[in-house]
Amino acid sequence: MVFSGRGNPDLSAKIAEKLEFPLGRVMLKTFADGEIYCWFEDSIRGADVFIVQSTCRPVNENLMELLIMTQAARLASARRITAVMPWFGYSRQDKKSRPREPITAKLVADLLQAAGANRVLTMDLHAGQLQGFFDMPCDHMTAVPMLAEYFHMKDLGETVVVAPDAGAVKLAKRFADRLGTSIAMMSKLRPAHNVSRVLGVIGDVKDKTAIIVDDIIDTAGTICNGAEALMENGAKAVYTAVTHPVLSDPAYDRVADSALKELVVTDTIPLRVDRQRDKFTVLSTAEILADTIRNVYMNESVSALFQGENQLF
Repeated sequence: MVFSGRGNPDLSAKIAEKLEFPLGRVMLKTFADGEIYCWFEDSIRGADVFIVQSTCRPVNENLMELLIMTQAARLASARRITAVMPWFGYSRQDKKSRPREPITAKLVADLLQAAGANRVLTMDLHAGQLQGFFDMPCDHMTAVPMLAEYFHMKDLGETVVVAPDAGAVKLAKRFADRLGTSIAMMSKLRPAHNVSRVLGVIGDVKDKTAIIVDDIIDTAGTICNGAEALMENGAKAVYTAVTHPVLSDPAYDRVADSALKELVVTDTIPLRVDRQRDKFTVLSTAEILADTIRNVYMNESVSALFQGENQLF
């Protein structure tokens, strides 16, 4: 049985359509003081329950809702509970960069287990070590083959895949291998949270179409500044492929005013309807998620869906 939280109902509906059966009925309400109430309207005793919830904006409310739904399912005697988190919130706080900081990615993993989750399904985690934070199975899916296929079909001529920083080089290499192109890298300085400065471009981008690839776009500072730097270094056009469109303000305005020709994202996080989205293209992850849910339910291989290419970058 598959149930949806309120974090990304459109994606949940598409997953149910791919699975060819309706979403389970669940009542979710928010009281006047902000507390969340959950009631499963269908019996789930002995069922294999999948709860689809991206912990996107508002992050804390969606995370709390997922925990409450998970505990409600546990108390209702569900046989197994899988938290399907296309976007795993707090994933960027995965280490202590300085003393007296939390490791909130580990905290969220512990909360999910305490609430009663038996398994987690997620997509394109920010860092490889996150999978080790769970004391339960964690199935990792990836949108990279789908994103790469989109650009392969566009036939952009001579291209170069660009990593926005050193941490994204492995991802860029995998992306470039699929397209049969070379890679380049941007040199970036991050003086504060959500602040970045592109210092230069390492690699040959002159007279080529550049594709910047990353797992997350948040305030869009790095990608928009990088697009400008790539154009200054002779690139013909700049595209971007990103799995998770966090897009905190002023990201939409930056993208609209930037040198980017197209920003390709997935629907792990819903785009905001009150913002300019002319340069956006959204690819759905519903089929990937539905196939993974089906394989987990049937106790079949998840990595087989990706020909073994769903390892972390």
